Amino acid sequence: MNSTINKSKIVCFGEVLFDVFPTHTKIGGAPLNVGLRLASLGIETKIISRIGQDAKGKELLDFIEANDVSTTYIQTDSHFSTGEVTVKLDEKGSASYTINYPVAWDKIEATPEAHDIVSLADAVVFGSLVCRDTASYQSLLSLLNVAKYKIFDVNLRAPFYTKELLSDLMNKADFIKFNDDELYEISANLGSPYHSLEQNMLFIAEKTNTQHICVTKGSHGAVLFYNDQLFYNSGYKITVADTVGAGDSFLAGLLSKLLAGIAPQEAINFACALGALVAQEEGANPKISPEAIAEFMQI
Repeated sequence: MNSTINKSKIVCFGEVLFDVFPTHTKIGGAPLNVGLRLASLGIETKIISRIGQDAKGKELLDFIEANDVSTTYIQTDSHFSTGEVTVKLDEKGSASYTINYPVAWDKIEATPEAHDIVSLADAVVFGSLVCRDTASYQSLLSLLNVAKYKIFDVNLRAPFYTKELLSDLMNKADFIKFNDDELYEISANLGSPYHSLEQNMLFIAEKTNTQHICVTKGSHGAVLFYNDQLFYNSGYKITVADTVGAGDSFLAGLLSKLLAGIAPQEAINFACALGALVAQEEGANPKISPEAIAEFMQI
């Protein structure tokens, strides 16, 4: 773990699972990927999720614990199995997903202990996929009622979302993270007349009363709207192995800086570098040291 500890406390809520590639299997799930990267950056991180009473669930727990994320609030389900996702990669390394349903993380409960840790955290991170089942969705809504700062990582996975669901979650969020395709799709669904990325970001900000919005643009970097200002990074040139988890590590890097009071421009530069380094490696959670990120940003 990084020796310079960030004093922020973050809770991630949602899916923990196995990404099954054509040749290998990797542990993943967007909220878990964000949590693992936050922990590697020295942030106290907990995850609220649910696994099956099976060997894969045990493997997940062991892996998460070994990577400095608290497993105390990962529930065990006696009826549903641990989640799996089949991942297909195109020739550019971009991923498409087949997500098994129903599985254990569809049935997360909002326990009194979960309410306690969310109320004490500096921020809670959640996505839209976990809302595909009423059980986990209602639990999320209950926990968001006690959260101080709510970070919505949009992460669209068809067919598991609706316009109404996304509007509801955006209106509850203090910070929204999209990729560019997600921004354009959601803006159009909400009736945006605009074409440019920035105009649509401001449209969403006004529509949802959200002052903090970030949009990733793949190899072309990202744009951050933060307290009425726009900040840009144009990306880093790399050879992509696969894009799985790159956006999750980007978000973790961005949050690690913003919640520590670091300037937004420095935060987005760091986040883009971290996301690029992850995209160079296979799977969502390669080991990347703070020193490696600093060295990469100097080149």
